Amino acid sequence: MRKLAILAALTSASPAFAAGGPFFSLTNTNFVVAISFILFVAVLLYVKVPTLLSGLLDKRADTIKSELEEARALREEAQTLLASYERKQKEVQEQADRIVEHARSEAAAAAEQAKEDLKKSIARRLQAADDQIASAEAGAIREVRDRAVTIAIAAAREVIAKKMTAADGNKLIDEAIQTVDAKLH
Repeated sequence: MRKLAILAALTSASPAFAAGGPFFSLTNTNFVVAISFILFVAVLLYVKVPTLLSGLLDKRADTIKSELEEARALREEAQTLLASYERKQKEVQEQADRIVEHARSEAAAAAEQAKEDLKKSIARRLQAADDQIASAEAGAIREVRDRAVTIAIAAAREVIAKKMTAADGNKLIDEAIQTVDAKLH
C-alpha cells in the first residue's frame, strides 16, 4: 500500500500537471519544451549530425583498427627480431665454445711440444756433458802421456849423459849434420 501511495504522489507531482491550462497552448511550458525538442532533433537530422557522428565513429573505428593492425605487425616484427637475435646469440655462443675448445687443444698441443722440446734440450745437455767429460778425460790422458814422455825423456837424457863419451857425442853430431844436409839439398 505504501508503494501505491508513493507512485500516486509522484504522478500527481509531474511537471505536466504543474502547468495550468490546455496542453497544446504556447503558454504551457511543457508544450513549448516538447516543440523545441522536436525542432532541435529535426535540425540535427536536417544537418545530418547522426550521419556525421556515425562517420566520425566509423573513422575512429578504422583508425583504431589500423593502429591494432600496425601494433600486430610491430609485434610480429619484434618477435621475428627476437628470434633472429636469439639465433645469432646461439651462433655466437657456439662460435665462442669452438674458439675456447680450439684454444684448449692448441694449449695442450703447445704443452706437448714444450715437453718434447724440454726432453730434447735435456738430451742435448746430457750429450754435451758427456762430451765435456770425454774431452776432459782425453785431456787428462794426454796430459798424463805428455808428463810420462817428459819424464821418460829426462830419464833417457840422464842415462845417455852418463853413458855417452865425448867422442860418441861428436860422432852423433856429425851424423845429424849430414842427415840435415842430405835432406836440405
